[in-house]
Amino acid sequence: MDFSDLSDRLLFAIPKKGRLHAQCLTLLTGADIQFHRRNRLDIALSTNHPVALVFLPAADIATFVGAGNVDLGITGQDMVAEANADVEEIAQLGFGKCKLAVQVPVASDIQSVEQLVGKRIVTSFSSTVRRYFDALEAGKSQEAATEALLTPPSGSLRTSTPKTTIHLATGSVEAACALGLADGIVDLVESGETMREAKLHAIATLMSSQAVLICNKQKRTSNPLIDVFRRRIEGVIAAQKYVLCNYNVSRAKLADAVKITPGKKAPTVSPLEDEEWVAVSAMVIKATIADTMDRLEAVGASDIIVFQIHNCRVVDPESTLA
Repeated sequence: MDFSDLSDRLLFAIPKKGRLHAQCLTLLTGADIQFHRRNRLDIALSTNHPVALVFLPAADIATFVGAGNVDLGITGQDMVAEANADVEEIAQLGFGKCKLAVQVPVASDIQSVEQLVGKRIVTSFSSTVRRYFDALEAGKSQEAATEALLTPPSGSLRTSTPKTTIHLATGSVEAACALGLADGIVDLVESGETMREAKLHAIATLMSSQAVLICNKQKRTSNPLIDVFRRRIEGVIAAQKYVLCNYNVSRAKLADAVKITPGKKAPTVSPLEDEEWVAVSAMVIKATIADTMDRLEAVGASDIIVFQIHNCRVVDPESTLA
């Protein structure tokens, strides 16, 4: 199969492996994109939509989307910045969260990124780090240098030979300082355990990153399926954040209970056969449900039942409930 066979399909790029792969498959299931991927093939045709899934290295997806080779993709914000890709970010997905941090040995005298200007840096993100240190060498502040990473560059800030040496490493970046290859490194930090084990500590954060849904800017307006799947994926993400809480409460205590479970707009309140009581249903943030149940019980609610939400459509999936 080649791309000439796919002209009538939306091309959707998915990380073929790595830390984002499994969660992307969960999103595809929730969005009802059904497919069968054959062994050794990196293209899978959806069986229920005019969509072709293209499994690519996460680092390549932003480049393919920006160039228009594929229409839609999921990758990390760090990968978009590294590719200098001019793409449209249409949804933040809330997983794969990490920080791209400047790290130096704990025993080092270096305490700020300005002290690393003119020294040796090892990283897997050579393009991003080059742009960051070019900005510092041009007299930009840390904040301005960081801000420059969030938008595709309009031109190089370099006005002379760079002072800072950037070495590209594709793995084991954290070992570079101990081996004498670098004065500092720039690498992703999730829990920070690897950094601490290597006796490093972070002195600056270039950017925070998470998985995002991106699309080609020109394709956004020409293919309505892009927004269809954006809404579906946002529904899956929202469903992972919330549960549905049902309970009974007396009318006398209803106002107190509603303060605990205000829902997205308002809870659903239904009369019961006993006119002094009502049934209430409301979406509640999953991480707070145990505390919410305790508080409901304390104000007199009973028959409290919690249901998992498999999918939903909400006005603002990024907002939180009071």
